[in-house]
Amino acid sequence: MGEPLWVFAYGSLMWQPGFRADARHKALLRGLHRAFCVVSHVHRGTPDRPGLVAGLDRGGACRGLALRVASGEEAAVLDYLRSREQPTMVYRETVRPVEIFADGGASRGRVNALCFVVDRRHHQYCGRLSLQEQCRMVVSGVGQSGRSIDYLEDMIACLERLGIHDRGVERLARSARARAAGA
Repeated sequence: MGEPLWVFAYGSLMWQPGFRADARHKALLRGLHRAFCVVSHVHRGTPDRPGLVAGLDRGGACRGLALRVASGEEAAVLDYLRSREQPTMVYRETVRPVEIFADGGASRGRVNALCFVVDRRHHQYCGRLSLQEQCRMVVSGVGQSGRSIDYLEDMIACLERLGIHDRGVERLARSARARAAGA
């Protein structure tokens, strides 16, 4: 029997994983941070009206969840995740060490987790957009999975429930809300 499959969740996989996890822990991934740096042409936008979604980008650290895939379901979950996360191959699948934490906050050690890291060479990578342009795309983007701004609001709500503060995401949410209210 091999090692369990862990998945690091930093976006919609946190609140809507779509697979059965037999363990779920707060987690810290070092060396990458959560950023709204992926133009969405499928899930939260279209080529004509692109939305914006999160990706793991170089530098910093990211707090999220480590999800352990139920034993015996690894192959099916990998197929599912590739279909869901990779419709345009904007992410690279990598395995990275993440620190996991007990409910009380104590470290439970490290696990190797599958991470979907943005490919900076992909045409959908947009890591250098101004806050104003990010807001425009978040407010206007609508795709197969809904509105980009709803994705952002779901992320903020999930991060708050988990007690995770992400200043960049919070700043974008404040600005997008103000833009949407004035639209």
